[in-house]
Amino acid sequence: MLEKKDEQLLIDLTSARGVPGNEEEVREVFKTYAKDFAEDIFFDGLGSVIAKHSGVNGGGPKIFVSGHMDEVGFMVTKISEKGFIEFQTLGGWWGQVMLAQQVEIKTQAGKIIHGVIGSKPPHVLTPDARTKPYDVKDMFIDIGATSEDEAKGWGIRPGDMITPYIEYKRMNDSKFLLAKAWDNRVGTAVSLRVLENLAKEGHDNCLFAGSSVMEEVGLRGARTSTHLVNPDIAIALDTGTAGDTPGMTPKEADSVLGKGPQVLIFDASMIPHKKLLNFVIGVAEEMEIPFQYTVIAGGGTDGGAMHQTRNGVPSIAITVPVRYLHSHTSVIHEDDYLNTVKLVTEVVRRLDDAAVKEILSY
Repeated sequence: MLEKKDEQLLIDLTSARGVPGNEEEVREVFKTYAKDFAEDIFFDGLGSVIAKHSGVNGGGPKIFVSGHMDEVGFMVTKISEKGFIEFQTLGGWWGQVMLAQQVEIKTQAGKIIHGVIGSKPPHVLTPDARTKPYDVKDMFIDIGATSEDEAKGWGIRPGDMITPYIEYKRMNDSKFLLAKAWDNRVGTAVSLRVLENLAKEGHDNCLFAGSSVMEEVGLRGARTSTHLVNPDIAIALDTGTAGDTPGMTPKEADSVLGKGPQVLIFDASMIPHKKLLNFVIGVAEEMEIPFQYTVIAGGGTDGGAMHQTRNGVPSIAITVPVRYLHSHTSVIHEDDYLNTVKLVTEVVRRLDDAAVKEILSY
């Protein structure tokens, strides 16, 4: 079971608002938590955050573990004459999960404006139109304003961040945790917990624990932050699709919540480094940490940018299975989170000079 302090980290991270290019709230949570365990906290030019902790000998290979701070969300593009908000999606959204959902707009002054995503009511649609998904471009956000001037008076401007609105909840005293933005605040939490564990316990390498910006719009911060760190080994910490809900087939997704972290053996952005993959699997099996092999044919992680940075960085993605990704309400199992922290901590601990030299040998 999660300790209260550890659960509070998850609450703080998922409650923070942070769409691509507007990750400052999440970055502040990261900095606040990391400062007690890092000897240095620094940033790339786009705002990705990296916490450094040197090992017992002050040297060794550079190991980079990183989640990403941004969540899928929206951006204000225009205010209509009647005070409704037009918006642009940021990241991959499926229109059918958006209608009638509550959102928050954060103004440049930091004011939070509450709204709901609206559309034409079904009563006025033709029978044929009712059977089809509603087009995102025809949706709008209702903030209760009566005019463009009123909305502007509240401080809303084009470019303002819009995030899903939902409160974190432990579902009915179970181990299932519901929140927005598990993708990828849970990977960011893993990064921070690995930093804490190894700062306390010691390690024979130089650890860089981070979280990148703008993953959801093209793995952008992963490329710049990995270039800055210039690691010997990189591990992307992200989320993956669960396949344990009604109607899913094993060919679509076969991971089960509660059965352990996912070790990606293939995704659309990266084939993991084979020796690094074998190393991770060996650690999991030796430590009897449950894990699940996963293929994501239609998506990728920051590992896709990490492994192509500079001269190439041996990389792998380790992910937490999530139900209902890229929606307002996603669900994880706390055991998967805890076992991901355990696995990544142990993998990094063992990546000393000899292990990395073997992985890098061809």
